Amino acid sequence: MNTNALARIAALVGEPARAAMLLALMDGRALTAGELAAAAGITAPTASRHLGLLVEAGLLHLSAQGRHRYHRLASAEVARVLEGVLRLGVAAASPQRVATGPRDAPLRFARTCYDHLAGRLAVAIVDRLVEQRALVLDDDAAQLTARAPAAFQALGFDLGAAATGGRRPPCRPCLDWGERRMHLAGRVGALLCTHCVQQGWLLRQPKSRALVLAPAGAVAFRNWLGVERWTALSAAPAQPPFSRMG
Repeated sequence: MNTNALARIAALVGEPARAAMLLALMDGRALTAGELAAAAGITAPTASRHLGLLVEAGLLHLSAQGRHRYHRLASAEVARVLEGVLRLGVAAASPQRVATGPRDAPLRFARTCYDHLAGRLAVAIVDRLVEQRALVLDDDAAQLTARAPAAFQALGFDLGAAATGGRRPPCRPCLDWGERRMHLAGRVGALLCTHCVQQGWLLRQPKSRALVLAPAGAVAFRNWLGVERWTALSAAPAQPPFSRMG
């Protein structure tokens, strides 16, 4: 076991300014050094030094487009590790608290977890897929069944190539930071999140991982999840705007 490598990564992630910049990239966007400096509350030269270390360590990917240089998380694996550290931090800091995850209501309801959907809505989607026997789920694996294409088609999402091809797993379970239950990651999870945004059901917010529910989304999810599950979801303490449909 390479303990030096572990210590080095822990030190990089543990520095507050670097941690702030990494968290700013958790919604899957690519940001400039200036934007990340603002997110961390530090000067541009200081940010550049920190970003250089993160790129060198393989935590960030740097790409150039025209005159601009953009930073993004190097992989979904990096995002997964950061999400895990967040869960550990919340548990360690307040072991007697019952409430978990973000206090902000929109973040608790729906947010991006790197490139896929997280929050109460994402967990409800998984529950519905399992109920329909379209998904077999345990702590370590998620497997789509022959019922999956029809289940997703009811949401207007063509499973098609999302379930096959590429090195990335079609789907995998990802423990939700707020709900402490599984939501869906992998290719299918990422493309489903994109589909919901493109349909105008969920609206991205500037400088936030939160996804705000639009009226059309409330109708679509209520129809697909079923009235009983949607009522329970929208009646939760951190309810979204537009969530209470007749």
